[in-house]
Parts: sequence; structure tokens; C-alpha cells
Amino acid sequence: MKHFISRRNFLKAAGVTAAASAMAAAVPQASAGWLTGKDAAVTILYTNDVHTYIDNKSPKLTYAAIAALKQGYVDEGKPVLLVDAGDHIQGTAYGSMDDGATIIELMNEAGYDVATLGNHEFDYGMARAKAVIKEADFPYVSCNWVDLRTGLRVLPAVKLFPAGGKWIAFVGITTPESFTKSTPAYFMNAKQTKYIYDILGGDDGRKLYDAVQKGIDKAKALGADVIIGLGHLGVDPSSSPWTSEEVIANTTGFDAFIDGHSHTVMENKQVYDAAGKAVTLTQTGSYLANVGKMTLAEDGTITTELISTADVSDAAVAATAATWIKEVDEMLGEQIAVTDINFYISDPATGKRRIRSGETNLGDFVADGIYTYFNEIEQLDCDIAMMNGGGIRTDVSAGAWSFKTCKQISPFGNVACLMAVTGQQIQDALEFGARFVGPEGKENGGFLHVAGATYEIHTDIPNTVRTDDKNVWQGSATGTPRVQNVRIYDRKTGTYEPLDLNRTYALAGMNYTLRNLGDGFAMFDGAELIKDYVAEDYLVMSTYAMIFDGATEGMPVLASANSPLASYPGYLLDYEDPHGAGRIQVV
Repeated sequence: MKHFISRRNFLKAAGVTAAASAMAAAVPQASAGWLTGKDAAVTILYTNDVHTYIDNKSPKLTYAAIAALKQGYVDEGKPVLLVDAGDHIQGTAYGSMDDGATIIELMNEAGYDVATLGNHEFDYGMARAKAVIKEADFPYVSCNWVDLRTGLRVLPAVKLFPAGGKWIAFVGITTPESFTKSTPAYFMNAKQTKYIYDILGGDDGRKLYDAVQKGIDKAKALGADVIIGLGHLGVDPSSSPWTSEEVIANTTGFDAFIDGHSHTVMENKQVYDAAGKAVTLTQTGSYLANVGKMTLAEDGTITTELISTADVSDAAVAATAATWIKEVDEMLGEQIAVTDINFYISDPATGKRRIRSGETNLGDFVADGIYTYFNEIEQLDCDIAMMNGGGIRTDVSAGAWSFKTCKQISPFGNVACLMAVTGQQIQDALEFGARFVGPEGKENGGFLHVAGATYEIHTDIPNTVRTDDKNVWQGSATGTPRVQNVRIYDRKTGTYEPLDLNRTYALAGMNYTLRNLGDGFAMFDGAELIKDYVAEDYLVMSTYAMIFDGATEGMPVLASANSPLASYPGYLLDYEDPHGAGRIQVV
């Protein structure tokens, strides 16, 4: 049964049980697409990081197109498998409005045979992640997700399929970054005093490598002829030591590896394993920009290609998608504002994502929305608002804004809260968020955009923040702080005053960051809660947009001069600059 927000509840808001068995993978019975006949080439179609982008138009790819591609092989009597490497139920309103239920329905109808969990499969909570696994007609595999209460894997590590006279095994792998790139609290007990689930990783990667090797060895013991990694790990340096390349290099036995997580377009890269054997590594990118096609030839040769368009479609799958797209668009399609400004998470000069390492006008806008909500709507005294860059998901072009626009920007369903914190806790949070910033730095979803504050990041000062093996904050910087000259806006004087480490401030943000250890922000543990669950992230943003001035044909116009914050003397505001108002200086 779907659990999605009704029109009535939406409008009101606006104004597996037990885990799957961890026993060894069962040998499946032959079914359409697997064909057990000997000496036949096998096709494996694969996707990753679809992130609920289901509204592509032909000839761009859709689940209906992928279903038809697979069925084409079945109709020709050719063995074929369809697999996914994670992050398929979260990303747009089409996923978040029913917690991924329709996405799983579409994947079921498309004929997926196996999938692994990405970090975003946990975004709706642990109970929902387990429910998704039960709703799927296909199995999920993960060799490194364990229940610490039993010491057992939550899911099977391996799934075998007979196809083309071979036994093909998939070893599932989930990124250990799931702790901080989803919500750490979901992996803890109800009181958030200890972890009850782990995604094995280890500071040096050894726990991950060992878990993967055990999965490979199990596949061999079960009689696999071909062993393929189905991982959500990626190749970004920021994911080290848990990248797919490092896993391959520290294990033996893979013939190929289908990857996800880093949104990398990688048709075929040869990576050498610990025994010096070349392993085919591939990834499709993201958002159904491509579907991968891996061919296992009769002689054992493995080739791959990426397909970006398809002029075929399965009518039933297309109908399911169209019905849901229409329903969501009707619920969220009401126009609420217009603008001549392009809002960015990327750098328009380079196209490179900037939101996780530097200030942007959209980062300012989202943080300002939280700050304004508590000061102007709730009529509470909010000193500063913070928003993690990883929670701001897409550029927005000039034009009309709707509720859907805001839902696309912030699709997670987090709720805003206000807490009483010390200046030291604010300093610790900014320092933690800025720990990777620099010319050779890496992205960080916990990079903090601010409203009612300014700060500097000194990249020549090394990071000395203390973290645990899951990158959760453990203590203040032990050396000179990288973040300096933090200033908090004083609404009475219209000036930015130096942060007082001993003073108590009212800090606003999303529960993900302030209460649920999201991105590893543990420094707020024990802070006094002033107000919680005021509104969902996209509704906070929508409310901000709707109270702008400068109405054109009854629509508020999103421009700096029209913001309610424009009446705050000396407040830094410049949405017209793609890089924002200069609140965050990287020096």
C-alpha cells in the first residue's frame, strides 16, 4: 500500500518489520530473461543513481523504455538481466511524495532482477528502508550492512542467476558513507545512545574489503562462473578509502563491477585487483542519462556500452509513471512566485557543483528562508540559521516557481527546528562543515550556508576537528580553527557582531543537522529545543518565496530588493550574484 501525502494533508501542511534474512543466497528458478541454455552471450542492463527522475520525454530514457529494452531481448530468446546500483527512491517530488512507493512499483513492472542499497535508500528512515525491500519483487543484496545486535548481515551478500549456460553472481555493496550522507540517527536505537546497525567500512577500509572478499568467496563456493560487484561506492576521492577502485584493488575474484554513488559517466575502466587481474568498472552517471549494457560473451569476454536514448516504451510502465507524475504535478504545481534570477548550486562559469564547498545564491536563499520563517512567521527570535549544502539539490532557472520547484530543491522532507546553543557549538559546527574546503579539498554535504551570520575559512590552516570512523564529530578542533571571524547579525543595531563563544544563541535549521546527526553534526547533542516540527523543508522555502514584494500579476517577484530581509538594515543580501552575498569568505 502506498503511503503518500494526500491533497488534503498537503494543503493543510501548506497554510520490513523484521529485516530480510541474511542467509546465503538461494539459487533462483529460471524465469523469462534468464534462459539457462548453454553457450549463449548474456546481456546485463544496469542503472544507478536514477534519483526518481521519471519524467524524461522520449527518446530520453525512462523506466518504460528500459522495460521495453529488456523485453526485446526476452522476445528474441536471449538471456538478459536488469540490475540497479542504488539511489533510486529519493531525489525529486516523484519519490518523496510517497516515500519511493511508486518508484518501486515502476521497477517491479520494468522487470528488475536485483539491486543494492544506496545511501539515499535510508532517507525515509530505517523502517521505510526495510519496507521498500519487502515491496520490491526483486531481491536486494548487501555484504556489509549488518545488525550489531545479532552480528548478522541484514541482507544476503550474493544473488546468483543461471543465464547463458553460466552461473552469474552479484555481490552487493553499500557505501559506509550512508551514516553521514543519510541520517545517522536512523542507524541508532530509539534513544540515540548507540548504533544498532553498521555499514562496514573501517578507517582504513579494511572492514569493507574483508566483507566484500567474504561475499566473493561465498559466490565462488556457490558455483559462480562470473562474479560481478553491484556496488554503491563511487570513485570520488572524498569517498576514500571506500571507493569502488579501492575495493577492487584490495580484493580478488571480481570479473566486473557495476558502480554508483559518484554520478560518474564511466563506460569501461580497467582496474587491477590485488592479484593483478584487470576488472571492468562501469557506471552510467545519474538521472537516467544512460542505461548500461554489459555483454558477457560466450568466450568470457566482457564488454560494456552506455545507451543514452531509446525509442521504445512499455505501455503499462509508461501508464503507471504518467498517472503518478500527473498526480504529483497537480498537488505541487501551483505557481507561487516568479523571478528573473537563475539560482545556482553550481558555478555557472565552470558548471562544477559549488554548493558543497562554497557560497551560492541558492544556498543563501534557502538559509534565509529558514531564518525568516522563525523571525517573521513564527515570531520567535532567531539569531542564525544554517543549511547543509547536501540538502540543496538542483539549480533553478529564471521563471515561475511552484511548490514543486521548492520540493525539487529540498526533497528530503526534513523539518525546521529552533534550538538554544552556545557560541562554541556554532563555532564547532562551522569548523566541522568547513574541514575539507580548499584548493585541493573535497566536497562535503555538510558544508554550511548561513543566514544572519558571516564567517571566514582559512584554507592554509590544517583541519584538526576530531571525528570517529564514521566521520561523526567527536570534539572541537585541537589546533588553530580554520573558521575565523564569525559574526552574528544583530537586528537591533543592524550590524554583524563577533561571535561570543560563551553566549547562548537561537539557532535554526533542519532536524537532519541539528537533531539527527546528519552529516555527522553531533555537537548539538543535548542542546535545548525551543521549537520543533514547524514545517517541512520545502514548505519553509515556499513560505519565504510567497512573502516577497514586487508582485507581477499577483505573483511575488524573487529579487533581493523584494525580500522581507531587505528591510533589515545592513543585512547581506544579493541573490543576483550567483556566488551569493559574500557571507562566507574563503581565504
